[in-house]
Amino acid sequence: MEAIRKWWKIYVLLLIVSVFSTVFFYRKLMAEMAIVFGCVNIVLLILLIKQNQLLKDAELILDNCLLVVSSAVISTENGQERSVVEETVVSVFGILLGNKIYKWGSDGVHGVRLSSVAIEKAHIRLTFGDSTKTMGVRLLHGLVNEQEVLEVKEKLWRETGVIAKVTGW
Repeated sequence: MEAIRKWWKIYVLLLIVSVFSTVFFYRKLMAEMAIVFGCVNIVLLILLIKQNQLLKDAELILDNCLLVVSSAVISTENGQERSVVEETVVSVFGILLGNKIYKWGSDGVHGVRLSSVAIEKAHIRLTFGDSTKTMGVRLLHGLVNEQEVLEVKEKLWRETGVIAKVTGW
């Protein structure tokens, strides 16, 4: 989250400098430089809009947090896996892995959906994707008693419609 917010601030600062530079060169009747900085303004504005959307998605995930864990293993359909040892936030709207966001349920019926959840003694496995690509995440959840597991299962079912499979408890 902090990396997303940091890049947002950098884009804002660069856009402000670029706008002032455009105005400066325009007033000095240096049209070529004003046009160059005008183009830079457009690019920075597009980057800022994209970063602002990432920031909103990250805040949505944090505001609707179900579980916070310290590490995760991400796997794709073709068997590639990578470990993430950053704070991982699981929400009913997606997962925030450090500064990477995987979201589901926000693009309608044909978008990315949470398809299955399996809660085991040490891990929770989430599978999500659309009709073309599926991904899985395995998290060390740190849930210590069956009551916590049942609360997470119930909240996932109410918010996403996915019934978690609980094994080993």
